[in-house]
Amino acid sequence: MSESLPTLAEIIASGRTLFNENEAAAFLDTTAGTLQVWRSTGRYGIPFVKIGRSVRYKRADLEAWIESRTRSTGATA
Repeated sequence: MSESLPTLAEIIASGRTLFNENEAAAFLDTTAGTLQVWRSTGRYGIPFVKIGRSVRYKRADLEAWIESRTRSTGATA
């Protein structure tokens, strides 16, 4: 028995908040254009969801990305 993929409404109802590009950019304190560059170049590998032509970002993915960038020393590497 195969399971069907969740609908957008089911994803939202399950508590997995999806941000559009502008909302994600505001959450990260950057611009939508910067997110577009990062996405097209693969610079930071932030996961995103494509829904038709629209790009969405899961809040949990953005929070995980921020945590992965958190440093406890001044080292930049």
